[in-house]
Amino acid sequence: MVRVLAVADEVVDALTCGLVEQLAPDLILGAGDLPFDYLETLSTRSGAPCVFVPGNHDRDLSGFRRGRGGWVRAGLPASDPGPRGAVNADGRVVTVAGLRIAGLGGSIRYNDGPNQYREAAQRRRANRLRWRQRLTRRSSVPVDILLTHSPARGYGDGDDGPHIGFRCLVGLVRTLRPQALIHGHIHPYGMTPVDLQIPVDGSDTSALSMNTVGYTVFDIDAGGSRISVRRRRHGS
Repeated sequence: MVRVLAVADEVVDALTCGLVEQLAPDLILGAGDLPFDYLETLSTRSGAPCVFVPGNHDRDLSGFRRGRGGWVRAGLPASDPGPRGAVNADGRVVTVAGLRIAGLGGSIRYNDGPNQYREAAQRRRANRLRWRQRLTRRSSVPVDILLTHSPARGYGDGDDGPHIGFRCLVGLVRTLRPQALIHGHIHPYGMTPVDLQIPVDGSDTSALSMNTVGYTVFDIDAGGSRISVRRRRHGS
């Protein structure tokens, strides 16, 4: 079992004041809209690797490439655009801490800010992610987690413009068949949201949709079907 600390949207001071060491995660997941130095601190203090996707309040990370000589953008040298040492899983399938993680950041478009997409644009990004999973040498290895910023439409999203979820994420779950979709973006304001089940096919198989604003700690069986929520803190 892999112990995961998933965080999003709200800084929890207790995590950087000793709690992250007590929780002893094997992996940090960042679901967006958090200061990058906060993710760096959690990873450094726990000794766990960090995988993240950008949220709609994060900086634009497009156009950056990591070469042998370091980071570049538009052919010019650049500093690491994200949390130092972390893996940006946006639009990719990565393997970290023994888990296969597919990532798709951003929210529904509601203004001209970065990391926002109309449904059709996010669907195209989801389709590219499907093909990358199929073409990878490890395509036969199941995806354990789909890491997003926005929830799937109808599964814990809001009904106002900025917080409507993506319909294409429901189809992506049914294709990739992860154990869980981990997202942020929807602030529960002191409430603990209910974890929801996204059906995968006509059988009893489903993926657990978890809102991790604040933080959530869970154990997951890599390549299996067991996930157990241990501790969470939502809202301000």
